[in-house]
Amino acid sequence: MLIDFLLHLRARQLPVSTKELLALLEALEARLVSGSLDDFYLIARALLIKDEALYDRFDRAFGEYFQGIEALPGMDVLVPEEWLRLAAKRHLTEEDRLKLQKLGYEKLFETLKQRLDEQKERHAGGSKWIGTGGTSPFGHGGYHPEGVRIGGESAGNRTAVKVWERREFRNLDDSIELGVRNIKVALRRLRRFARQGAATELDLDGTIAGTARNGGMLDLHLRPERHNAVKVLLFLDVGGSMDDHIQVCEELFSAARAEFKHLEHFYFHNCVYEGVWKDNRRRHDEKMSTWDVLHTYGPDYKLVFVGDASMSPYEISHPGGSVEHWNPEPGAAWLERLLTHWPHAAWLNPLPEGQWEWTQSVRMIRQLCNNRMFPLTLDGLARAMRRLSK
Repeated sequence: MLIDFLLHLRARQLPVSTKELLALLEALEARLVSGSLDDFYLIARALLIKDEALYDRFDRAFGEYFQGIEALPGMDVLVPEEWLRLAAKRHLTEEDRLKLQKLGYEKLFETLKQRLDEQKERHAGGSKWIGTGGTSPFGHGGYHPEGVRIGGESAGNRTAVKVWERREFRNLDDSIELGVRNIKVALRRLRRFARQGAATELDLDGTIAGTARNGGMLDLHLRPERHNAVKVLLFLDVGGSMDDHIQVCEELFSAARAEFKHLEHFYFHNCVYEGVWKDNRRRHDEKMSTWDVLHTYGPDYKLVFVGDASMSPYEISHPGGSVEHWNPEPGAAWLERLLTHWPHAAWLNPLPEGQWEWTQSVRMIRQLCNNRMFPLTLDGLARAMRRLSK
């Protein structure tokens, strides 16, 4: 259609090049216009005609070519089928959602194995097979209160028991300029100063006293610098629902870097299991055993978790419940080990405190932490630091 349109414009003495036609095609492929002929007219004139003096001639040529046509033919097929199917999930009513039943942990994976054995082709929009955009507990792009997401992006429901894909997370930035400088003030409540290390700082009082005792001859005294001697282990939840809280977590991470000389950090996803990591870009290759962390850092460290604690309850209570891998022991077992080894501990939750009771996993984590969960706010940080100082 557009080649004939180009030839028609040239026949009307309009200087339209092939390059300009290709730009118009790219605009159509990018869905910058709908099937409306008025929209097409505006973008065609903007891309094809460079001289305002030729607008009248273009209008006449355009009217001749598209006489009697109200919409562009073929524009409907440019909408990918996947877009239409994913859009359909938005029309699932609340009543329809309540009709969907959870299968339970064991039944869920037993049913998934049956589907993998039986399914031979792609499915979309259904309620049984592994597919997209439907109400099946297996696949992606649809809705089910408890399922396994297989491939694809999260639809935003955050109800997946397990995610079947290789996900990449990024490290938190510890050099960010703080938007809320008061975070550093709140962290300063957790201080215990000591002078350790090499004597590099001038001891003015000692120098004056020594010089006086030395009959006026300079007696220079040095001492180690005064540092915050508190040791902190920071466990940071990353990825998934924590993507909503990256900014406040980066502000906290940056402030902690500045305030604590003895700070070690590790990443985990949802719940701590048998392995943690230091670099999210290499988390699949360079994990550190949680047992090694327990044996490396003494009980004099303060333990701080940062996470929204929002996950499937099976991740806490069941072996194999992790959303990303098959964990031999439940998350609760590892949390109990960590909290026993480091009794001075707190969990910082970026979710508003009033929402905690809405989520079962948050209630479970809070109970495991003996109610030492605090909101990631200035008041919550102050309360957490007071608790860690005891």
